[in-house]
Amino acid sequence: MHGLVRLLLPVALGVADAFLVNGARPGPELGVSLAAAFALLVRRRWPVAVLVVTLLGIYVGYIWFAPLIALYTVASRRAGTGWAVAGAVALAVAHYVPYPLDGFAPSFGRQDVLDVLDSCAQGAAPAVFGRWTRTRRQLHERVQELTATRHREAELLAERAVTVERARLAREMHDVVAHQVSLISVQAGALRATCRDDGSRDLAETVRELAVKTLTELRHMVGALRSGSGTGTGTAPQPRLVDLPVLTRESGLDVTLDLDPELESPAALPEAVERAAYRTVQEALTNVRKHASGAVVRVAVRMDGAGGAGRQLAVEVRNGPPAAAPEPQEYPEGGHGLLGLRERALLLGGACHAGPTEDDGFLLSASFPTSC
Repeated sequence: MHGLVRLLLPVALGVADAFLVNGARPGPELGVSLAAAFALLVRRRWPVAVLVVTLLGIYVGYIWFAPLIALYTVASRRAGTGWAVAGAVALAVAHYVPYPLDGFAPSFGRQDVLDVLDSCAQGAAPAVFGRWTRTRRQLHERVQELTATRHREAELLAERAVTVERARLAREMHDVVAHQVSLISVQAGALRATCRDDGSRDLAETVRELAVKTLTELRHMVGALRSGSGTGTGTAPQPRLVDLPVLTRESGLDVTLDLDPELESPAALPEAVERAAYRTVQEALTNVRKHASGAVVRVAVRMDGAGGAGRQLAVEVRNGPPAAAPEPQEYPEGGHGLLGLRERALLLGGACHAGPTEDDGFLLSASFPTSC
């Protein structure tokens, strides 16, 4: 609306000027004056041509608003001062030299000097104002560019600070966690070598293998933190959906896995989606071991939705009630596992929900768009 007013208001002033000077009687003066006024509609696209038309309006129709506005547009739209100076000179000459030239006799008298000064002022004023407007607009654009540059510099500094903090966290994680897990692995290996019972020996070997896997994944996460990317620099392969059968077998739980045949091929989906689905199942099985030992677990991973970008990967881990009342155990402070799963799902554009079921069991479900 504001732009429309700025476009039509000068035209309205030009039309009013044409009728006030020439009256409502049809004639060449009124026609040329109206043409000059309506030419202002295209002054932003063809400012020089519009200025020429409005200068004709001065000679034929004796109007003023249209040429003043046209000269202002030329000065504010055209780069360089040449067009502004030429337009100011042309307007001053048109103001001073009448048409037709009958009876025109310039002199150095007082009145003629005043007419010359008035003509120069009439030509210079819109040109100066137009150049000032152009300079102000350029300064505003420059300030915006500088502001954007400052914001970008601030973002780069913040990214650098995050990178430094990631490196510090990586060092602390490696120093604290890796040492403890290494001790677990060594002690489990020693226990396996000294045990005489086959069951205890197998359990010790399982603990040792899990500790080794944990160290491998820890090194990969440390590499990811140090590199500042999600892919990391480690050499350990990231878990995919094809690794779910191994995960369920090694969980030590009564697990039934329902994996969509479409997902059994390697790299069936984007790596981030498959990794998130794997971690969801892994966290759910860990919670079952901690809080519902002996419960029957059913894991379902399938594709939902029609073909195309609307398809989603659905993950559902449902467990029944525990086989017996859980024995009191001391675990590290938790509560962050499910929160992490929800955040991971949201980052991928999906969702994650968890809650108890009517049969005193628990259900963890998540969905991930396959177009990530």
